Amino acid sequence: MASFVVSYHPFFSPTPRLYSPSPSPSIPSVTQCKGWGRGVLMLPLKCLPKQTPDSDTASSSSSSPSISAYSWCAGLGGLGFLETTYLTYLKLTNSDAFCPIGGGTCSDVLNSDYAAVFGVPLPLIGMAAYGLVTILGLQLAGKNVPFGIGETNGRLLLLGTTTSMSAASAYFLYILSTQFPGASCSYCLVSALLSFSLFFTSLKDFQLKDIQKTVVLQLCIASLVVATLSTSYNTLPVSTSLAEIDLQPFTVEITTQSSPLALSLAKHLRSIGAKMYGAFWCSHCVEQKQ
Repeated sequence: MASFVVSYHPFFSPTPRLYSPSPSPSIPSVTQCKGWGRGVLMLPLKCLPKQTPDSDTASSSSSSPSISAYSWCAGLGGLGFLETTYLTYLKLTNSDAFCPIGGGTCSDVLNSDYAAVFGVPLPLIGMAAYGLVTILGLQLAGKNVPFGIGETNGRLLLLGTTTSMSAASAYFLYILSTQFPGASCSYCLVSALLSFSLFFTSLKDFQLKDIQKTVVLQLCIASLVVATLSTSYNTLPVSTSLAEIDLQPFTVEITTQSSPLALSLAKHLRSIGAKMYGAFWCSHCVEQKQ
């Protein structure tokens, strides 16, 4: 409540008076004081809060970081979806990937036994994960969460998906460094970079107290992903090196007759001291003798 004071100097009044007229609908109460040569008129006014443009700007800017984070998730998820779609097409058509960096080693990694999880092509799983992240990012950015799960559950679902993707990417980087030493796979590195970027981008929208509440859930998701991948790859047949193979020597009977030209060539090579190096298990050596 505020008071509006108006002072004036009327004609000389010998007798001071104090009266309050009846309140009107527009003015709640009017108090007028008259004294010697001065009168004071006080009007009580009610101050209503007014929303300024600055407050609107502040409220709109407070929600802009979350919208920006969701938009980044949608964009990065779209890039990952395109990459995994291309790799899935190559896997289903048995085509070779274009590897600008790494050459043949990139194709060896993409066509290895580690490129599938329980028989499902790994690019197909990645395509589904990136597609889910893209849809959630677009829906959360537009404040329109699908399936009626609510914005909070949508954020948790997005965080859980990116957590599983980053955990899988870390596991595959470990496989790449241990099972394929010296090999380079540009598609694997790009996918890992996108997964880690999505994880930190989705985590940016959470406050510190929210992160502390979800850290147990994130650890459980990461452990489940690593355990699933380890179980899948433990069922792969163990490769045996050539040093562990024990072959007994054997001879192959020559059943064909050499031509006069071949006999003369053999005599010439023997006369000049030429030597032949071969192996009993070499099929090409047997073909030359035949």
